Amino acid sequence: MRTVRATAAAVTAVIGAGAAAVAAGRFACDTALKAPPGGPLPTEPRLTVHATAAGRISLTRDLAALRPGRYGLTGEGFHAVVGPVQNGSPHTADTVVRRLERVTHGTPEPGDRAWLTPNLHVGDPGTALGLDHTDLDLLGELGPLPAWFVPGARDTWVITAHGLGATREHTMNVMEALHRHRFPVLAAAHRGDPGAPRSPDGLNHLGETEWRDLDTALHHAVHSGARQVVLYGWSTGATMALRVAARSDLRAHVAGLILDSPVLDWEDTVRALASAGRVPGPLLPLVVRAAQGRTGLYGDHSPRAVHLDRISVPTQIFHGPDDAVAPWRHSRRLAADNPNTVTLHTVAGAPHAAMWNADPDAYEETLRRFLTPLM
Repeated sequence: MRTVRATAAAVTAVIGAGAAAVAAGRFACDTALKAPPGGPLPTEPRLTVHATAAGRISLTRDLAALRPGRYGLTGEGFHAVVGPVQNGSPHTADTVVRRLERVTHGTPEPGDRAWLTPNLHVGDPGTALGLDHTDLDLLGELGPLPAWFVPGARDTWVITAHGLGATREHTMNVMEALHRHRFPVLAAAHRGDPGAPRSPDGLNHLGETEWRDLDTALHHAVHSGARQVVLYGWSTGATMALRVAARSDLRAHVAGLILDSPVLDWEDTVRALASAGRVPGPLLPLVVRAAQGRTGLYGDHSPRAVHLDRISVPTQIFHGPDDAVAPWRHSRRLAADNPNTVTLHTVAGAPHAAMWNADPDAYEETLRRFLTPLM
């Protein structure tokens, strides 16, 4: 009897530990699958504002604060735009001084906590950029999807799709450049965005279901007179673009792809986000399994997997080795495997989905060269 009791106790302990581990994995995967749109990703460090004066802002000394280029700076109740590090300014051992280009709203005060964000603009194309635009509601499979349409003279449209931790505002970084080259631009929301319906399970599927909302935008463009379309996605928006190009019944109208920081391996991205959210290493395999079970993400094992070695349209990738969310090696391999269709523009020093921010001029020139044959 004593042996039976001991065995039963051991089995109960194992089952309990297993159940606890599964529960922990499920809880931890929320870090990756419930990233709020417009909120910071767990990979983005919080910085402290130390001082502001005469077009300068002093921030906590951190690798993030030393990044090249221009970024939004967001905190509780404020948004500002910061430019490059000011090498001639009085830095200290604990601070970095950057140019303060403008304060969009609110006021950053000493002691405020903030984080850098890729999107420089707040509002809509009219209020932020002075561009004429139309507010639309596209009818997606889950309900209305708000969209901005900026008209242009060409019959090649650009449809944009933001990614993790962002909203449609992120797409305005490149909207002026696209408008300057006379492309009509359709910037549509997808499920989970402000004003759009949530996924039935409330989770981010990393593009695996959201692509159908981008497909809704493609149908709208074609039915509104677009002869052909360039799909332009950041992060999981790039994943969505790849799936539309492979699966849509209107994929013949897709003339090109622009992929910024593409999420090409969802397992790596889930691990990266969970790890940045301080999930212990031993739990990461459970996080991946929990994410797979909750979302149906099966990657290359799915019957409808997107085969990245079969990209048949011109594709421009912007990516770099400092991306802590979507590993750069997958973009390098994609370009190497598709030398006739895929070009990789490497950007150093930029975080996830911020390739434009690090060097806007070089980025937009690469963009112009890619788009010219598609005009």
